[in-house]
Amino acid sequence: MFTSFTRPIEQYRQVGTATAVSQADPHQLVILLYDGAIAAVLQARHAVATGDVETRHSTITKAMRIIDEGLKACVETQDGDPALGDNLRNLYQYMVARLFTANTQAVDEPLAEVLTLLGDLRSAWAAIAPATPKGHADLQA
Repeated sequence: MFTSFTRPIEQYRQVGTATAVSQADPHQLVILLYDGAIAAVLQARHAVATGDVETRHSTITKAMRIIDEGLKACVETQDGDPALGDNLRNLYQYMVARLFTANTQAVDEPLAEVLTLLGDLRSAWAAIAPATPKGHADLQA
């Protein structure tokens, strides 16, 4: 019945996401990746609770791709401690494995664990936000 509204709303949401990505600095892009992964895991938890197999699979797969192809790929160790980068990549790989378990066994516990890890990492990343360049403070709102 509301199918005619679904497509325009989805297109509007995609435009909003594309705008956010195109205007984001590298630090903000990582925040957007965390937000996307967290949203996908939340949707997956709902799908597990309601027995929606198709949504469970698609949202867990989305979260896995964001973590593996987005967050893990962003880890740089050129200027920092290589062990820190390795540990972070290993943590991301662990999260992907836990998501795989949640998907194949249709259980919530791994999703809850990954959600906690993503939330903690997002909070830590947001806390180390780079300083706003002089002259650009008025652009932040």
